Amino acid sequence: MAPRKEFRFNLNSIKISKKNTKNWYENYLDWRKFISLFTDPKKLFLIGRLFIILEIIVNILVIEKVPYTEIDWKAYMQEVEGFLNGTLDYSRLKGDTGPLVYPAGFVYIFSILYFITDHGTKIKIAQYFFAILYIVLLMLVFRIYAKTKKVPPYILIIMCCTSYRVHSIFVLRLFNDPFAMILLFASLNAFLDDQWYLGSIFYSMAVSIKMNILLFAPALFIAYICNLGMIKTIMHLFICALIQLILGFPFLFHNPFAYIKGAFNFGRIFEFKWTVNWKFLPEHVFIHPYFHISLLILHILTLMYCIPTWIKYMKSYAKLKYMEKNLQSQLKKKEKIDMSTVSQLFIFPIFASNFIGMTFSRSLHYQFYIWYYHTLPYIAWCTDYKTVIKLTILGIIELCWNIYPSTIFSSISLHICHLILLFGFMNKKCTNEKRK
Repeated sequence: MAPRKEFRFNLNSIKISKKNTKNWYENYLDWRKFISLFTDPKKLFLIGRLFIILEIIVNILVIEKVPYTEIDWKAYMQEVEGFLNGTLDYSRLKGDTGPLVYPAGFVYIFSILYFITDHGTKIKIAQYFFAILYIVLLMLVFRIYAKTKKVPPYILIIMCCTSYRVHSIFVLRLFNDPFAMILLFASLNAFLDDQWYLGSIFYSMAVSIKMNILLFAPALFIAYICNLGMIKTIMHLFICALIQLILGFPFLFHNPFAYIKGAFNFGRIFEFKWTVNWKFLPEHVFIHPYFHISLLILHILTLMYCIPTWIKYMKSYAKLKYMEKNLQSQLKKKEKIDMSTVSQLFIFPIFASNFIGMTFSRSLHYQFYIWYYHTLPYIAWCTDYKTVIKLTILGIIELCWNIYPSTIFSSISLHICHLILLFGFMNKKCTNEKRK
């Protein structure tokens, strides 16, 4: 006797249910696919969203649970208060920590914060403002990492959750460095999107807040030449210079010498007690001009060694971007080709240029950590070292930056890690050339 119709229908329903369950399991609970979420660089953007949410929670907890520490905030407010009271002579803009030593962009941004925080008295508002800045910075950094598909997503765990120092710089110390780095990463995102004029504007604005952004300039200049040609490069450099003139005009008009000397003082002497990277030297050596000149020479020589390779990378990047545009124009609107990994050819020279500058810096202070913190994983993955070695180097660097005050051992360890990474990507260059 044949099964009843209802019974056959139930059997089919059970089979379909089992099949759906199996498909769901394969798509979401399969161990290999789950692991790939953390190891496959192509899936970094998915994990990045999760860590953005986690970072929002972490920053709120830090602000509410960890006491704020005053370092430079009051001095910033005193410096911009002088400007808001009508003082345009840079030599007369001062705070408790000394004279104003940052360009005009800094003055305008912190003048806005001066009003938002009721003359700098409402610290909590400033902390939450800086927490928003931190989330914006992470989104810009994650977007670059997602485009390049160079670094595995589990690195975001290290980048986001393990650095007390970086969270401190943003929401517990309220330094001005985050503004410069946000604009820098915004400019890099614009360049990767072929928005070169917008990128130039963001880059120049970043320089107008802090001069460390100039460490990226050697590779960026090569990018301009290789992608735009000489005439357009001159135009972009003119735009950058014009922005600096516009921002600095009130101060340049009133006392140009004081503004240039104060805002762009390349001969500034750093205090030995705050140095993170040269604590193993005697103080008289640390402040000696010959020592500074030696570091500058090493910096220039290293750049000269790397520049030929960077030119090849940037030329290849320009050619591949041109091919991408031509291919895309021949495809239908719904059809797209993913050539985002060519971004590696652009990003590596930019990050490497900054890293070389950090390696041979005259002095690194604790807030300077974010000058290269978010680029370190990328730099590490541009070497041929084993993953364990890469992670160990990143861990030691983090430890060195969290030792306060810095010691002879921590300073030497930091330099060793820097040199290992520097040798790693420079040696990779030599290896690639030998293969060719």
